[in-house]
Amino acid sequence: MLFRDTTTHALTAIKAQPVRTALIILAMSIGIASVSVLTGLGESARRYIVNEFEGLGTHLLIILPGRTETIGGHPPLMGETPRDLTLEDAYALSKSRYLAAIAPISIGNAPVSVMDKNLEREANIMGSTHALQQVRHLTMGQGRFLPESTQGRSQQVCVIGHKLQQELFPTQPALGQWIRINDRRFRVIGILAQEGQSIGVGFDEIVIVPVEAAQVLFDTNGLFRILAEAKSKAAIAPAMEQIKTIIKARHEGEEDITVITQDSVVATFDKILTALTYTVSGIAAISLSVAGILVMNVMLVSVSQRTAEIGLLKALGATKQQVIALFLAEAVLLSIAGACVGLILGEVSFLGLARIYPQFPFYLPGWATLAALTVSLVTGLVFGILPARKAANLDPISALAKR
Repeated sequence: MLFRDTTTHALTAIKAQPVRTALIILAMSIGIASVSVLTGLGESARRYIVNEFEGLGTHLLIILPGRTETIGGHPPLMGETPRDLTLEDAYALSKSRYLAAIAPISIGNAPVSVMDKNLEREANIMGSTHALQQVRHLTMGQGRFLPESTQGRSQQVCVIGHKLQQELFPTQPALGQWIRINDRRFRVIGILAQEGQSIGVGFDEIVIVPVEAAQVLFDTNGLFRILAEAKSKAAIAPAMEQIKTIIKARHEGEEDITVITQDSVVATFDKILTALTYTVSGIAAISLSVAGILVMNVMLVSVSQRTAEIGLLKALGATKQQVIALFLAEAVLLSIAGACVGLILGEVSFLGLARIYPQFPFYLPGWATLAALTVSLVTGLVFGILPARKAANLDPISALAKR
């Protein structure tokens, strides 16, 4: 029996039972769609997080107050703080020959209003220096960024986000205007280009002021963190050691800071989200086993309904292997049809999600499509073998008599 004959016979059997065929394809397509969508969502989340951290800057080092031990305790972002980081600590790091820029960060929240209008809203206030633009790769839409180092003195100037500019100054230019933050006045000298969210920081709705002014606003001498940029990838490791050495010398011999690198954070999230992707894909794959059981059950019923046909084939000289091939071909064709429908459903679901959440970069990897097709093929073979063997083992005389 030729391959073409086997395929033609299987297609004829499939067309003869449209309801059965539709149920099998529906079950298989739901399983495949679940696997592809969940795999795609996991991969999209991984890429989104990785891209967000890579967008923080090049060769970025983050210095946090408080040392995080390697055994137990909280993650680095929530370490205990025995001693605050100060501006003097940040300026001391400029001695390192491995660092290209250092940007101290102070964060707070305060009401922002326009001096001559009855407009006021809460906004995030970030205190930093001119180096922040280089370290965080910020782009200016209008005006200029904070002035060069004003160590020891504070200028009453600020840079505001794109959305905040539209809300506070909808009908007039914002540059040169004065705004009030708490009880202090600041002159707008720059407007950031549209940035969007970056690891939880909305730069479109932020006000950036000199770090000294932020400390006065929030009545604090401590820093939220210090961002530093290494001169090269090779300089990251020695820069970390030198940062620890400099701060340790300033903190009475105590190593009470945590230094994390952009690459280490990206690698950690990449591992976590990759494992999560595989986990949810495995859970979704359980639905494929349910679809496979349905294929097996329906094929077993088909064998009992087609005993006369099987007996005739064997009486005409069909071997066991040829009968097995006929039923396996039918199971595989049904599985592949279900996989194709499932992949289409997955693509449609992704298009719908992309419309609902246009900011999220949905991505369905090619390997997920190939894996879905492979798994559906294997499912058809595995769950089709029992009915096929049962059909092949029928006695031709008894089968012709429908016994």
